Amino acid sequence: MRQRQKIQQIKLSEEQKETLRKEIREFYLDERGEEIEIIEQIQLLELFEQKLAPVIYNKALDDAKKWYAQMMDNLDADYYALYKNEN
Repeated sequence: MRQRQKIQQIKLSEEQKETLRKEIREFYLDERGEEIEIIEQIQLLELFEQKLAPVIYNKALDDAKKWYAQMMDNLDADYYALYKNEN
């Protein structure tokens, strides 16, 4: 039996990191009236990337599995709806 490949840690592109870092800076400024420096922005982004991203990723997988199961149930019902009465 073939083993599954282990999924590597989710990595953001440099452009994505820059965009999110700016979002963090703007959030702190808008919501808290605080200006945080680039090191703090990067540290927060790394924390989110390491701790939050896997949780969100797993939730997305669970949601996709539920959706797929629902579609398969629909397919099964649609299949039997095509049957003709044999009497």
